Amino acid sequence: MAEASVPHIADTHSVIRVVGARENNLKNVSVEIPKRRLSVFTGVSGSGKSSLVFATIANESQRLINETYPTFVQQFMGQLNRPEVDGLENVSPAIIVDQERMGSNSRSTVGTATDAHAMLRILFSRIGAPHVGSPQAFSFNIPSVKGSGAMTVERDSAKGRPEHRTFEITGGMCPHCEGLGEVSDIDLDELYDKTKSLAEGALTIPGYNVDGWMVKGFTESGFVDPHKPIQDYTEQERADFLYKEPTKVKMAGINMTYEGLVPKITKAMLQKDRDSLQPHIRAFVERAVKFMPCPDCGGTRLNEGARSSKIDGVSIADAAAMQITDLAEWLATIGDPAVAPLMAGLRKTIGSFIDIGLGYLSLDRGAGTLSGGEAQRTKMIRHLGSALTDVTYVFDEPTAGLHPHDIQRMNDLLQQLRDKGNTVLVVEHKPEVIEIADYIVDLGPGAGRAGGEIQYTGDVAGLRTSGTITGRHLDDRARIKPSTRAPKGALEIRGATQHNLREVDVDIPLGILTVVTGVAGSGKSSLIHGNVPAFDDVVVVDQSPIKGSRRSSPATYTGLLDTIRSAFAKANGVKPGLFSANSDGACIACKGLGVIITNLGFTQSVETLCEVCDGTGFSDEVLEYRLDGKNIAEVLAMSADEASVFFTKGPAHTTLARMIDVGIGYITLGQALNTLSGGERQRLKLAISMAKKGAIYVLDEPTTGLHLADVQNMLGMLDRLVEAGNSVIVIEHHQAVMAHADWIIDLGPGAGHDGGEIVFEGTPADLIANGETLTAQHLREYVAG
Repeated sequence: MAEASVPHIADTHSVIRVVGARENNLKNVSVEIPKRRLSVFTGVSGSGKSSLVFATIANESQRLINETYPTFVQQFMGQLNRPEVDGLENVSPAIIVDQERMGSNSRSTVGTATDAHAMLRILFSRIGAPHVGSPQAFSFNIPSVKGSGAMTVERDSAKGRPEHRTFEITGGMCPHCEGLGEVSDIDLDELYDKTKSLAEGALTIPGYNVDGWMVKGFTESGFVDPHKPIQDYTEQERADFLYKEPTKVKMAGINMTYEGLVPKITKAMLQKDRDSLQPHIRAFVERAVKFMPCPDCGGTRLNEGARSSKIDGVSIADAAAMQITDLAEWLATIGDPAVAPLMAGLRKTIGSFIDIGLGYLSLDRGAGTLSGGEAQRTKMIRHLGSALTDVTYVFDEPTAGLHPHDIQRMNDLLQQLRDKGNTVLVVEHKPEVIEIADYIVDLGPGAGRAGGEIQYTGDVAGLRTSGTITGRHLDDRARIKPSTRAPKGALEIRGATQHNLREVDVDIPLGILTVVTGVAGSGKSSLIHGNVPAFDDVVVVDQSPIKGSRRSSPATYTGLLDTIRSAFAKANGVKPGLFSANSDGACIACKGLGVIITNLGFTQSVETLCEVCDGTGFSDEVLEYRLDGKNIAEVLAMSADEASVFFTKGPAHTTLARMIDVGIGYITLGQALNTLSGGERQRLKLAISMAKKGAIYVLDEPTTGLHLADVQNMLGMLDRLVEAGNSVIVIEHHQAVMAHADWIIDLGPGAGHDGGEIVFEGTPADLIANGETLTAQHLREYVAG
């Protein structure tokens, strides 16, 4: 390991000391990380960066904080296991700012996810005219309610005496859409086959199986005849079946709540962010339900009272719908001294959106519609104005989704957090971020089992001379290709108007590598994802989560497990189902999970390694069977690299070779899918779709999560896709990918309503020589540098 001095470390209390970390692939790692500094963790994908930063340091910080709360509070927070580490010293409270999407709550917006909407509500409650009430009168999540009841009122003379009083809550929620901004029209014929009875399987909704509890809730309720065709229901039966309000009933001796079919599926499926639903449920919703803006509130989510109060002719709904850059200009015109302190905080928060490259958003944008990078930057805004100091902020590739033009602003914000007296830990591959680090921890030398060791600690100058793979590639620059491929036709897009696109006409070349660029919010995704999938033979490979249970793994997702099970079955003369931890081969103690889950109370559980199967999930009988000397658990513990040597031919070898080709050879076959990063998910999807020939591949930032040394491998893989007769369209910010393109389509010139236009089409060489866009400027500097 190469080391450099750490000039900022003055005493033992000024470092986070990690001793003997063994989470995932970490090999007894010990390291000291300076506090109140900006430290960047580098290394190839799978080298152990996240295992050290997230699974060890951040996890232990949050676990220790949780243990300070009363037991009843811990029950709601879940249980965090102690990481595999001998010792952790001087850990401060950790705030994780990751790329996970911001949940499936359709009531959450960019404004509610930050303090911005709360401050707007206060502003309108103070100086909006006419005055309609307190800040809650402008909240679309609070209904207006009138009622009466007994209340306990304390007085000096009679403490605790109940009195009957009337009350009124004035909220801003639109009563028609209940604050969702849209209403739905459900096609009842898509919910059931009216010629059948419930007992005959009339319901056609995903998850509503004849023998399941969802259907039994209707058949055993007593409100409908389970053996009568739905079309023969009486008017009362139809009303009870479809629309009955929640009602207490007793089924099989158990107290249950019965609810009509329409409100039941509305709550379970329609009130969630549709993008977060599993694909088969989303397909059902899109087929069965027509969504439209609420006719009463015009999609604003707010009732008439909230919309009537205005400041200089602008309502809170108007303000929330503005592009944030426009909102900032409007806020600058408000000079009422009565709200001066509030305005200072609001302007600072809105300014943070612009500083962080999100000025193209609006506060009423659904939080669930943000990309991973946008979600991470939105979460960051919560902390920029925070009064907290001496905490540890943990970031996972904060430059994901950022154009080179925006990275400097992100760097400024990371340094801002540090300068407030916080410890900032960043997992990152971009040289622009590595170069601003006070301290670097480089892991490797390889990925998976070949990684998990400290390769270097110190400053950037020392990294450059360290001889590590990161140091050797830190100053990599791509060269423009001497020649570009000729297109073989084009996809013609005409008059594209999705989101901020301005009647865009463009021909996307076929048979070559096309790179679509532009600043964040310029319209790249709107142009490609909003139009290209409508053509034939399009394969979209994105970074969205792969749906599946906790039992899902690369082996199950790619179909490898079926091949492996068949090979074991043939070699041992038994049935394939025996080699499934989800079926006949499951460990009797843990039911194939590999862990024992103990429920300690409401929402709280603890997972411990199953001692019967030692975490394999398989029974002892199954583990006796061998294939070329290995049992099924040992095969599933192999990385794709190792397994490709074990399976030297056939479909299994072909699939494994594709996984290696896309740069995830270090991932083990049995690893849980939910542990993969967005970039790893995308490359896994690409691996299983590469068999198609003559297709149009759409990739969304395929370099996300890739080390500098792996980018060249990715470019080689893209070339092989094209040379196999495919067309490849890549949405990408990485200059090395731009330089390698046959054709570039650049959108802009800015973001939001300042973008949405094609500002350049041509070869990379033409862009460098003649382009006047932000992309041209940064590509020119990159190639020259």
